[in-house]
Amino acid sequence: MLGRDRIQYKTADQVRLMRRAGLLVADALDAVRAALRPGVTTADLDTVAEDVIRGAGGTPSFVGYHGYPATLCVSVNDEIVHGIPGSRVIEAGDVVSVDGGAIVGGWHGDAAFTAVVPGADGARPAGGEHAAADGADPADVALTEMTEQAMWRGIAAMADGERLNAVGAAVEDHVAGRYGLVEEYGGHGIGTEMHQEPHVLNYRTRDKGPRMRPGLCLAIEPMLTRGDPTTRLMPDGWTVMTVDGSRAAHWEHTVALGDGGLWVLTARDGGVAALAALGVTAAPLAD
Repeated sequence: MLGRDRIQYKTADQVRLMRRAGLLVADALDAVRAALRPGVTTADLDTVAEDVIRGAGGTPSFVGYHGYPATLCVSVNDEIVHGIPGSRVIEAGDVVSVDGGAIVGGWHGDAAFTAVVPGADGARPAGGEHAAADGADPADVALTEMTEQAMWRGIAAMADGERLNAVGAAVEDHVAGRYGLVEEYGGHGIGTEMHQEPHVLNYRTRDKGPRMRPGLCLAIEPMLTRGDPTTRLMPDGWTVMTVDGSRAAHWEHTVALGDGGLWVLTARDGGVAALAALGVTAAPLAD
């Protein structure tokens, strides 16, 4: 159903269909995480994701999208988003952002994560996903952690905010000038197309945006840099990089707003744990 603001609002049954796509994206990104180590190429990671998505009967969202040639966007170090997988070899200490999407039954899911690559033995130290691995710069680990936290605060703002700008305000408030906040790119509506209205800013503006109401499905995706957040587009027409060579991170989840609250469609637990830590109760429908 389209609202007057041209946003595609989904029924509960349609959101359940999107959950199938979201879980397939989660499967693909989990497989990429497991494969991410020094010595693999970005094309190797792309193959891993494609095999998972097609093996489950899904279709990669990105392949052929405005001519994009791959299943994933894999962006390394000073690449912010939309890096095209190829022959580049991953090294210990690299900051790698992986963005992927899948279509199941005509509905899309879209998510991204950033990881600091562990040492050659693949061992990850105690302390959780963001703990510093051998060869990792602690500042890169902190950047990755901050970007994920900013994403979750943007998601949580959907629960209480009346207008869309609450999402960007929550992201900006959490970052609080400690990192560069990329403004040229942001999140988006999602459903029967990967990119739909509305565009979701990651910063506060005077325009409060449309009202958030049940049936709204968004991809929330902040991008932060350790330095200048100004971007430059590479000659391939896709890869977006920092102008000053500073490293960047990118996190994303697909989220549905229902009558009972939020359901993070690309998180295995529906976002229950991360949102609870922020005082928000997730409201997953029955899968």
